[in-house]
Amino acid sequence: MLFWQIVVLALVQGLTEFLPISSSAHLILVPVLSSWPDQGLAFDVVVHLGTLTAVMWYFRKDVAQLSVDWTCSCIRKKTVGESRLAWIVIIGTIPVGAAGLLLHDVVDNVLRSPLVIAWATIVFGLLLGVADYVGKNKNVLSEHQLSWKNGMIIGFAQALALIPGTSRSGITMTAGLFTGLTRQGAARFSFLLSIPVILMAGSYKTLKLIQEGNGIDWLSIGLGYFLSAVSAYICIHYFLKMLERIGMTPFVLYRLAQGIILLYLFS
Repeated sequence: MLFWQIVVLALVQGLTEFLPISSSAHLILVPVLSSWPDQGLAFDVVVHLGTLTAVMWYFRKDVAQLSVDWTCSCIRKKTVGESRLAWIVIIGTIPVGAAGLLLHDVVDNVLRSPLVIAWATIVFGLLLGVADYVGKNKNVLSEHQLSWKNGMIIGFAQALALIPGTSRSGITMTAGLFTGLTRQGAARFSFLLSIPVILMAGSYKTLKLIQEGNGIDWLSIGLGYFLSAVSAYICIHYFLKMLERIGMTPFVLYRLAQGIILLYLFS
C-alpha cells in the first residue's frame, strides 16, 4: 500500500467511526476521489482493532467498573453497582448482531449502492437534527439513568446501521436523544455500545482473513493500527468536550452536504 493511502484510510476510519457521520459514505468517496487499489481485508481488520483500542482505553475506568459489577451481578444474581448499565449494553447489542447474521448477504449485495448510502446519509442526518432540536432543552438523563425499555429502543435503532450511510454512532445518538438522554449521555452510551459491536465485526473479519490465508504487509497494518487508534481517541475526546457547546447541527449540515455530493456523483 502507498504511504498516503495508509494515512488517509486510517484517519478516515478513526475519525468517522465515532462521529455521527457515515463512515461508509466516506469510504466510498475516498476511492472515487483517488485511484488507489483496494486496501485489503487485513487493513480493514487492523483499523477496526485500532478504533476498538481507542474507545476501550478512553472508557477504561467505565469498562473496568461495568465488567466487575456485571461479574458480581452474575455471581450474586442481583443488581450490583453499574451492572444494570452493563446488561443494557449487552442486551442492546443483540438486535444488531442478529440482524447482521440474518441480513449480511442483503447488505453486501443489495444495499451497498452509492444512492442508498446517499439517501440514508441525508434522511438519518435530518432525523439526528430533529432529535437534537426536540431534546436540547428538556433532556436531562445520563446513560446511568437509562431504562431497560429505552436501552432496547436504542439497541434496535442500532440495527438500522446495517444500512450503509446510516452511521452507527449517528443512529444510536439519535435514538438516545429521542429517549431523553442528554447529548453527553447519548454520546457516551453510543460509545459504550460500540465496543461489543466493533469486537463482533472485527472477529468476523478476522475469521475471513484467516480463511483467506493471504500474506500480510505488517508495516502497513502496523501504521494503520497506530493512526486509527490515535485519531479515534482524539476524536472521542474532543467530540465529548465540545458536544454541549456545538450540538449536532454541524454534523447534520455535513451529512446533508455529503449526501448531496454522493447524489451528484452517482445519479
